[in-house]
Amino acid sequence: MAAESFTDATLIVGASQAGVQLAASLRELGDERPIVLVGDEPHAPYQRPPLSKAYLAGTITIHDLVFRTDAWFAEHDVDVVAGECVTSIERTEGELGGVAVTSSGRRIPFARLALATGAAPRRLELPGTDLAGVHYLRTADDAAAIAEGLARASSLVVIGGGFIGLEVAAASRARGIAVTVLEAAPRLVGRVVSEQTSAFYLDAHRRRGIDVVLDARITALTGSDAGAVTGVRLDDGTVIDADVVLIGVGVVPRTELAEQLGLEVDGGIVVDSACRTSDPAVVACGDCAIMPNPYARGSLPRVRLESVHNALEQAKVAAATLLGQSAEYRTTPWFWSDQADLKLQIAGLSTGYDETVLRGDPATEKFSVLYYRDGQLIAADCVNQPLDFMAVRAALGRGAEIPKSAAADTSVPLKKSVVEPAEPSLV
Repeated sequence: MAAESFTDATLIVGASQAGVQLAASLRELGDERPIVLVGDEPHAPYQRPPLSKAYLAGTITIHDLVFRTDAWFAEHDVDVVAGECVTSIERTEGELGGVAVTSSGRRIPFARLALATGAAPRRLELPGTDLAGVHYLRTADDAAAIAEGLARASSLVVIGGGFIGLEVAAASRARGIAVTVLEAAPRLVGRVVSEQTSAFYLDAHRRRGIDVVLDARITALTGSDAGAVTGVRLDDGTVIDADVVLIGVGVVPRTELAEQLGLEVDGGIVVDSACRTSDPAVVACGDCAIMPNPYARGSLPRVRLESVHNALEQAKVAAATLLGQSAEYRTTPWFWSDQADLKLQIAGLSTGYDETVLRGDPATEKFSVLYYRDGQLIAADCVNQPLDFMAVRAALGRGAEIPKSAAADTSVPLKKSVVEPAEPSLV
């Protein structure tokens, strides 16, 4: 093994947005050492967010999701190892590098290590979840299987009223499929948005012909003699017909390698603001990493953010850290969700809010909800209101305020209500 370890390669485990951006950032920062990017899917690296939106709506193909060509990887001397899962990492005490071992037995020596392992769908432990026609959505292959099932289906049941579930529900309903959403909580997307935004999405999806059941208690999935799903049984005995079932009840960070390496794990791979793990020689970024809250107005000490923006920005910081450069993750979080013709954009983190201000009329399907804590703006949900979103995101990014008294006045563009932070005193 010692001979194998004499290499100056950077190994990046995970070939999604964070992993690819990390490789790109290393090259942008002038790093000329070899880079090996290992992904457990057989496809070229691709974007995941459209899988539950445009892909299932049939407006794009898998090929449209590829965001770096083979030519780009060759030009930047990035060796992509696709369809291989890193199962273990061998390291020698006192040495920075090591050897990664893949599922096929391939051994990949490295000098620097980055974990961009992402997250996996949370599994639902219920009778019948192993039936044909029951799906989770995380990968391109998952999306292809769902699309194939929907092409022959007349009914879909979505278990989980989060963003992924509602996006798939909207795309499927637009194709004429009967859709039922089962949510165990008393409201949709309850952990992320306000009661006003939740209520709006409940009404909006019902208006579009989607049946939504809140406080749903599922006891089993039913199937045919051939082993295909036929329905979902609730605790009152009701069985909802289903040719296809999508389970979307969240994700769990993939921390197996981190745990094997003895890294600190607590709801994700714990990193500092420079994306260093508890072993300073290893960095982590993307959906797998939990970090000090980078948001100046945040109420949580640590956060794990599942978004493309976070993956890209963390990867840039991780690349700088690997090169010994000073870097710190500081940014305003933002997210989006496309559900049919409803575009939700979120700026900031609303956790800990104590007051909201409604701007506009939800009945028009164009409105914003601004969140405040102790009188300070901390976040906003913007539905089909891109200008409000941009104004809030920009204000939060530079420490500015939007007074509550001005936020609800739709006659004034929100950007004109922004109050800039006071200049620091020179005294």
